[in-house]
Amino acid sequence: MVSQLSKPDIIYPESDGKPMADNTKQFRWILTIQQNIDWLYSNDPQVFVAGDLLWYPVEGQTQTTAAPDTMVIFGRPKGDRGSYKQWEENNIAPQVVFEILSPSNKSVDMARKLLFYDRYGVEEYYIYNPDNNDLEVLIRNDGNLDRIPESHDWVSPRLGIRFDITDELQIYRPDGTKFYSYIEINTMLEQECLRANQESLRAEQEFLRAEQEHQRAEQERQRAEQASVQLNEMEAMLKQYRDRFGELPE
Repeated sequence: MVSQLSKPDIIYPESDGKPMADNTKQFRWILTIQQNIDWLYSNDPQVFVAGDLLWYPVEGQTQTTAAPDTMVIFGRPKGDRGSYKQWEENNIAPQVVFEILSPSNKSVDMARKLLFYDRYGVEEYYIYNPDNNDLEVLIRNDGNLDRIPESHDWVSPRLGIRFDITDELQIYRPDGTKFYSYIEINTMLEQECLRANQESLRAEQEFLRAEQEHQRAEQERQRAEQASVQLNEMEAMLKQYRDRFGELPE
């Protein structure tokens, strides 16, 4: 009898050994785009947004992988993953990917990424170079990723976000709200906390003022009651006098 040997489990690395970013500018843009898109779909449980996560499109092919700076997958639930194994995700490929360039990016590496994204079904591919404010947009058309001629004011078909490259890149949500950086969000939170504290202080002062007004009104009421009691006592005394002695002399 020949025994059947079980196949060893295939290990899919969860890191490619490369840093997420080469410099602070690249890291800031990766974080801004990933976090803002995640925020945009925070209420949709079937949109998964990831940054610098290894994507394996083919089962068993551990060398066939890429780690987009940001990728967006519609139709897959949110949740933590060590990597994105497409065959375990209803074979849904990321529809939108972003790459933020740094001086270390080589043209051969970017060409390899383009071939990878083109081959494995990406619908929208965005490449931004923050050093020269250049945005390259590729959209799937007739089965292939093709560059569009003008990226300024481009609106993503999938995400509905708009790209403005007049000066430095600005990205706007479908409702017109801009994508905020971490520093801007932190500043806004601090301002909102300050405003909330000021409102709380004003409310407390208003409460104290109202309480003081209430106390004054209560004191006035008590004084009025005392005056009424005194008046009633005086009227009773006057009645007793009249009953006993008659009318007061003029």
